Amino acid sequence: MNKEINGKIEEKCCCHREKIREADEYKSLINRLNRIEGQIRGIRKMVEENAYCADILTQASAASAAMDSFCRVLLEDHIKTCVSSDIRDGKYETVDELLEILRKLMR
Repeated sequence: MNKEINGKIEEKCCCHREKIREADEYKSLINRLNRIEGQIRGIRKMVEENAYCADILTQASAASAAMDSFCRVLLEDHIKTCVSSDIRDGKYETVDELLEILRKLMR
């Protein structure tokens, strides 16, 4: 599907998909990512300041858990919205895509 923006035709390739998120969902995801980013910066500072390995690992584990939580929230929304909508529209290849995502998340 092509669309005109400021007199220019922009082509949208068939493989580019996007989701317009509700304001509260967007804000929640961004807030989670900001906290994770802060945790990562804190870990970097610990390494730069030669912090004890176990302390760094504890913080890295917390950041990893926060990222896992972010993925769970995003996955839940993806299933409730994108996947269910695609299935209703007969786009069953979305199920294969979901299975691939789950394989990646469960490594």
